[in-house]
Amino acid sequence: MNYKNSPIEKVKLRDKEIYIKRDDLLDENFSGNKARKFYYFLQKDISGIKKIVGYGSPQANSLYSLSVLAKLKEVKLDFYVNHIASFLKENPQGNYKAALENGANIIEKNDCDIFEFIQNNLKEEELFIEEGGRVKEAEYGIKILAQEIKNWAKDNKIENLKIALPSGTGTTALFLQKNLPFEVITVACVGGSSYLKKQFFHLEKDEKFHPKIIEMPKKYHFGKLYKEFYEIWKELKTSTNIEFDLLYDPLGFLALTSSDYFENKKILYIHQGGILGNSTMLERYKRKFD
Repeated sequence: MNYKNSPIEKVKLRDKEIYIKRDDLLDENFSGNKARKFYYFLQKDISGIKKIVGYGSPQANSLYSLSVLAKLKEVKLDFYVNHIASFLKENPQGNYKAALENGANIIEKNDCDIFEFIQNNLKEEELFIEEGGRVKEAEYGIKILAQEIKNWAKDNKIENLKIALPSGTGTTALFLQKNLPFEVITVACVGGSSYLKKQFFHLEKDEKFHPKIIEMPKKYHFGKLYKEFYEIWKELKTSTNIEFDLLYDPLGFLALTSSDYFENKKILYIHQGGILGNSTMLERYKRKFD
């Protein structure tokens, strides 16, 4: 498995050249940035651990990636979710289906705060990995990504580079900013900018290491269908010949192309993968907009 040196491609978007860091190509069994976030655990001897515990959405990229990690380490995975739609239960698809095939135990729990429940019931031989890989150990793999970017920029004599990526928990963006001399810009895809700022503080108290958050004039709800998301996703596929994910990347590119950064700076966009969930999202978009 190769978790290092994903290629960088130059593409043209709206008559401007930008660079794409293809972390989606790191490993077919991990969702791009999860290969970076979980690299520490892949390298570490966890022979004393019998079970990995996580939580999030039944279609989360982290669910699938944790199921791969558990399978590789030959341990069990308990993954807690608030709700599983009856349609998904009857017709498993995407990350949910792939995780089940890897042996994940997906547990529906809506009668309490899942985070507190896990913390209060965690056993000594269990490893808890927070939602989206929001753990300090994620810096181990993201440091490698940062070094790849620095080496590439030096080799190509590129200065004043701006690193762009969308954020859920903001873990990747934060640890990139902490380990890069370049400015990292991001947009909150889950819960808004105030939520994202809290996630930054959870991992790093010093604000000088916090990425720049692009504020959007319109509030977007995570997982909801928006015509402008679908349109820019199709535009990206046509103009770059690269498939991006339908949950995070559309907002990432909307924020980037509507900001001053897009016109005046050299941009390196991090493609974090996550396209396994596109099958279900694409069906929803086609039913609504095509």
